[in-house]
Amino acid sequence: MKKRMFALLTAMMMMILAACGGEDADSASGSGGDSGGEIKIGSVIDASGSASPLGKGEEETIKMIVDELNEKGGIGGKKIKLISIDSKSDQNQAVLATKKLIEQEKVTAIIGGTISGNSLAMIPLVEKAGIPYLSLAASKQVNNPDDKSPRKWTFKTAQGDDVVIPKLIEYLEKEGLKKVAWLNVANSYGTSGHEEFTKLADKHGIKAVIEEEFEATVNDAKSTLTRVKKAKPEAIIIWGTAQESAVVTKNIREIGMDVPVIESHGIGTKQFIELAGDAANGVVFPAGKLLVLDELDDKDPQKEKLVAFKEAYESKYKNTASTFGGHAYDAIHILAEAIEKGGADKEKIREAIEQTDGFVGISGTFKMSADDHNGLTSDSLVMVKIDENGEWKLGE
Repeated sequence: MKKRMFALLTAMMMMILAACGGEDADSASGSGGDSGGEIKIGSVIDASGSASPLGKGEEETIKMIVDELNEKGGIGGKKIKLISIDSKSDQNQAVLATKKLIEQEKVTAIIGGTISGNSLAMIPLVEKAGIPYLSLAASKQVNNPDDKSPRKWTFKTAQGDDVVIPKLIEYLEKEGLKKVAWLNVANSYGTSGHEEFTKLADKHGIKAVIEEEFEATVNDAKSTLTRVKKAKPEAIIIWGTAQESAVVTKNIREIGMDVPVIESHGIGTKQFIELAGDAANGVVFPAGKLLVLDELDDKDPQKEKLVAFKEAYESKYKNTASTFGGHAYDAIHILAEAIEKGGADKEKIREAIEQTDGFVGISGTFKMSADDHNGLTSDSLVMVKIDENGEWKLGE
């Protein structure tokens, strides 16, 4: 009886020791997001909430590309394990998700931050932890902040305000529009765009005769637009994303203003057209080339990649491919190439991302450096016009 009891206790102790040893091994291998046979990548995307017209395509694109890479054997023979968290268009949720990915999941890298406010809130965490991070948001502050706070580990695949606003200014000059109304959403995206516009407008003889803000939750902007109408602008610029910009756009037409409406690249989704209805007709905005793919010259260096992405996405999800999904496409591919070069070493991955040169993506051809963690220029953009049938056309 005693022998049997001793044997049982011995077996139990061996099982406990084995379990502890296995836990330590998993923890050690997970410290770099590389658990031996897989590479852990995290994503923080606004798949629901007010920014979901942008985030849904991003989330689906990341999952699609991860599946494609895994079908080909993964990265360096290791499969990718994607840990995707919906930040629900909420800054606090984005921070909590980032903490979980870093501290609990111990990922190799993070992609996401659909909107600028979420991305900016995530940055201190990734910088402190030393995690390669590719943001999908547009604000210049994401990669080139005015306060010069650290951005060693932070990169961005969306065209920034410092790339988009010059394209806007170029269009205003071409059209002879010198007196404009400026309206921006009252968040990091809107204020960052406003700051860049203010820097450049005077230098090009463009004057904002009135400047106003609207909330991301706006459902009626007519009182604000009444003031705008009295200022008699030659054109109205709206700097926001699909949902709130659609409200303002509809209100402009409802109060009888018949002036050109120029908007930001944040409206480059079919949801904007659906929400704004006929008021979207005639709206012009800067955007990546995906929206006007059929009008591109066959010699355009991006065209082949754009066609392949559009066909793959729309075949899989039965929905229209968007430039926002394109930002995610670029991020996961740039990251995959960097991991191929750097293995599980985060610093080597970071260095490889920073040395990205000549990567032809959906948002443009990237040339990053230590001084430029975005790597895009205004040449990556075209002016797009929404025609009377609610279709995107080249607006230049």
